[in-house]
Amino acid sequence: MIFEAADFVFEPPRQIAFARRVLVKPSARCSAPHPVTTSRQTLGAIIAGIRKISSADIIFLERSDGTEPMRSVYRELGYDFPRTMLLDVDQCVPVAIENPLPKPFALPTFWVPNVILSCDFLITVAPLKTVSGRGDLSIRNLLGLLPVNKYTREMKMPTGLEQGIGIESVIADLYFTLPFDLGVIDARKRLISETDSLHGESTEYGKIFVGTPYEVDKEASEATGVQTGYLKLIEQARAEQRRSVDSYGNQQG
Repeated sequence: MIFEAADFVFEPPRQIAFARRVLVKPSARCSAPHPVTTSRQTLGAIIAGIRKISSADIIFLERSDGTEPMRSVYRELGYDFPRTMLLDVDQCVPVAIENPLPKPFALPTFWVPNVILSCDFLITVAPLKTVSGRGDLSIRNLLGLLPVNKYTREMKMPTGLEQGIGIESVIADLYFTLPFDLGVIDARKRLISETDSLHGESTEYGKIFVGTPYEVDKEASEATGVQTGYLKLIEQARAEQRRSVDSYGNQQG
């Protein structure tokens, strides 16, 4: 669903009422303002909505781009919400999670912070970005959950993990390995860049997209007329899963 940003009120899914821990993954790799990062205004609306129906722990989890500590980034962005925990991906204990796809696109296993496994509801909240003509949205935001110390070689590649060859495949694998419950695209403004997700031209957009991560990324991609490569791979994997189920059903029948 698409909402007007000016009067956005977050209506939390019913499942949150039964959650003990809610994980919020913002896009907050540096202290640059929205739309480089997720706006404090949108995060505040999400927290207010959660608090209407739940007293669950709310955990923010992000990884710094390396130039400043995560605690400083949170402070500079004004993420000082009451009754929330602000955690650094690289200070959490990493655990290995197996990719459930029978034929992974790139990686059969991912290292992720252990705190994710203790959370009952997962939300990814990303700005609306177009980088080199491609969508950089709520599912791509999950790359920030990968700890640097487990991906040191990839991070030091000339193009880095997030810009390297095959990154669309990695994002698609991560989508299936870490199935987030909700995606929010904070499109109060839109960032358009030819180089990377931290620099570019900011324009007013005035919308908020809310739904499953796949739904919001597809809707935002269509609304802005950009290609988002990992969505095609996700669709491909889903089609393969359907074929496998149909084949199994025919064999049983």
